[in-house]
Amino acid sequence: MRGIRISSRYAKSLLSLCIERGKVDEAFSDMTAVFNAIDGSRDLSNFLKSPLIKPDKKINILTAIFGNQIGQLTMSFVSLLTKKGREALLAEIAESFISQVKEYKNISSVILTTAVKLDESTRAKIVALAGKLKNGTVELKEEIDQTIIGGFVLQAGDKKIDASVVSELKELRREFEKNPYVAEL
Repeated sequence: MRGIRISSRYAKSLLSLCIERGKVDEAFSDMTAVFNAIDGSRDLSNFLKSPLIKPDKKINILTAIFGNQIGQLTMSFVSLLTKKGREALLAEIAESFISQVKEYKNISSVILTTAVKLDESTRAKIVALAGKLKNGTVELKEEIDQTIIGGFVLQAGDKKIDASVVSELKELRREFEKNPYVAEL
């Protein structure tokens, strides 16, 4: 719990600085790259968490890894985190920053689960439906799950629309189980 609060505070500080300097989009891109790199590499994650490696050495290695990929502001932020001994939380801070920027820009993440890949016209209709659920821009993430048989499941924050065939079958099963008809013998 403490790590989440710390991550959120550092992310909020970076967002405030980026807003002040007009570098929100650049920092968003940079922190997305940092998060993806740490999330995709167990070695990098373990390196950041290692107490045996000195902060100066970590800064040099992080500069070698991210130096050409991220901007000066973000690199300075990563260096500051490392000097303060918070580099182990870098992935959580990056993830928190990404979600705070999305909230700042009023971008809603929506997960669409279907049994098959959708065509563009159907996708556009579902994005319009999701736009009604969440005001602002909609960022659609598509997942394919053949167990839902057909239809779709749309998850937008705490709201969920389940129009899948499997949920309809489950509802029918419940209706048949509580059938009030009793056969006479």
